[in-house]
Amino acid sequence: MDCNHRPREFLIEMETTLRDDDYISTLFHELWHVYQHVKGTLRDKRGIRYWKDVNSDHLSYEDQPWEHEAREMERKLHHCYLGLDDKLHEKQTSFPNRLTNF
Repeated sequence: MDCNHRPREFLIEMETTLRDDDYISTLFHELWHVYQHVKGTLRDKRGIRYWKDVNSDHLSYEDQPWEHEAREMERKLHHCYLGLDDKLHEKQTSFPNRLTNF
């Protein structure tokens, strides 16, 4: 919200009538986009979208690599939140508090 160059203030708008499970998944997905912007892998500059410093404005939604990454991380984070190990599907004892562990 604050600027396109090194943004630090974000607004996530979500549908409030989603089922709890869908709400959590969607929130993880959108928070991953925030992470992408903070890390600088996803940027908007002069109305053009850049992914890892490559002009990606021409890509269709299905081909956008930041969406592929956000969908993958949404799934991983949701599994972790539920206490499921992504590989073994076994219960974990805690939820890590840093996104950089993935």
